[in-house]
Amino acid sequence: MAAQISNPTTPGRRIKLNVGGKFFETTLSTLQSAGPDSLLAALSNRAAYNPIFIDRDPEIFSTRLRSASLPSPLHGIDAAIVDTIRPASDAVPSTFSAGEDGSLWIAHGGQISIYDSYLSYSTAVRTHLDDITSICRVWPEIAAVGSESSSGLHIYDLSSGRYTGSVHWTDQDDPRIYKARVCAIANSPDSVFVSFDCPHRENSVLVIDKSTLQVSSELTRQSGSAAKNTVPGKVTWLPETGLVIGSAVTCGAFGYSGYIRIWDPRRKEVVWETNEPGSGRSSRFGDSFADVGVDIDDSVLFKICSKSGDLAMADIRKLGDDPWVYMEDTNPSMREASYGGNEVHLHCYKRQVFVGKDGGLEVWSRLNERGGWSERRGDSENGRDEVSLKRNYVDKVEMGERGLIKRIEGGGERLFVSRENVEGIEVWESSNHSAIISVSS
Repeated sequence: MAAQISNPTTPGRRIKLNVGGKFFETTLSTLQSAGPDSLLAALSNRAAYNPIFIDRDPEIFSTRLRSASLPSPLHGIDAAIVDTIRPASDAVPSTFSAGEDGSLWIAHGGQISIYDSYLSYSTAVRTHLDDITSICRVWPEIAAVGSESSSGLHIYDLSSGRYTGSVHWTDQDDPRIYKARVCAIANSPDSVFVSFDCPHRENSVLVIDKSTLQVSSELTRQSGSAAKNTVPGKVTWLPETGLVIGSAVTCGAFGYSGYIRIWDPRRKEVVWETNEPGSGRSSRFGDSFADVGVDIDDSVLFKICSKSGDLAMADIRKLGDDPWVYMEDTNPSMREASYGGNEVHLHCYKRQVFVGKDGGLEVWSRLNERGGWSERRGDSENGRDEVSLKRNYVDKVEMGERGLIKRIEGGGERLFVSRENVEGIEVWESSNHSAIISVSS
């Protein structure tokens, strides 16, 4: 369940309201946000009493407060942690999935804990796996999951807790293809795209028909013998064009290396790819990317450089030999920000780029009047293309102390963050509001 805080005056403390016999759950900060002279604020002074009784019509109460209590639009610059969701057991999450409505599925051990759009705990589903390292929503209540310790892609109906089937990558003519484990999953209306990896490093990206749960095609098959053909650790489906984007990153004694590859599933062919370190034509040769993200709203690729920590973008509709445009930071206080070179995670959400570096979280954002990314190409002084955007730390000091960021994902008007070997999922919002939700009596 969500973390319970013992101090009754803590803003994030979740409390219950008994409104005319119907129970609701909210946080102290939500009651206080109604204003100092409001009924709810007055009730917040009785936070030690749980549940708080309110003699009102529960339906009217629910209608008036439900929309008002939802999170404000997510702006990374002013986002703050409003809660930490911790499952009741095995509280260190292995992975998680955020829904478009702001709901959350947390995988921990071999089970999935489900929280609705108001982050109220619903139930937990026990799977047959010992651990879950990949999870994707293929329908609102259907999860596709995979494990690094077990082969196959497995489908679960989380509304009933029922296992519905599995898909395996096999090839009777190739004995090397066995015990293939899932590394990444992407969803589209008709298909699921899954990268598989075998014990001897053979790997593939399969297209699975959602209506039959059968493999419909194989986008790629690779030996995995070099950095340019390792298994994709990220797979993204692009709604605008139907293209599939896969990326892989490896880190060794000589630094980072990897590739970005774009497939057209209809033609079953690669339409663009890049490998780093490249041939030397890149303006940042030797500064290979450490992670890659895709802004599916504007069809833009982003990469974070492994040595400098710089951010670059490329318009997927205008790709070429070296399409990267590097971010020019317009925030003077951030220009001298150092980068320790540790693990980096990049996530694009709502036309913002969130980057986890050295345990800190920063956001890049600057929108033009049409809502897309503004560009300024052709920097004559240094010979490289740049874009003027603003970078801000969301919360640098506390983040470094809290642990290295493991995963970032947006859902609804929330940002969710997990950290290495840390219990729970952090919930970030652009206000102190936390939803008031109905719970069973």
